[in-house]
Amino acid sequence: MGRASEILGVTPDFLRSLDNSTELLMPTRSGGGHRRYSRKQLRLAARVRELLDQKHTLLSAASRIAELERDLQETRARLAEFEEPPPER
Repeated sequence: MGRASEILGVTPDFLRSLDNSTELLMPTRSGGGHRRYSRKQLRLAARVRELLDQKHTLLSAASRIAELERDLQETRARLAEFEEPPPER
């Protein structure tokens, strides 16, 4: 955790909070119980820190989530069109 927080420029408490309270990060554990973060988890933690530094509010975050969910639903619908077999003749 110390090295991960150093790489990201955050405190160990910040990483711990993402792990414990939000379950956003679920690092594996070493034999000695040390947290092991993947590169993907470190990128996610860095992005969360960026968003917090930009002073995003709960309302703006919820609005962005709703927007992304809508975009995802539309994209899935478009993909489903390509996955449907062509009509039989």
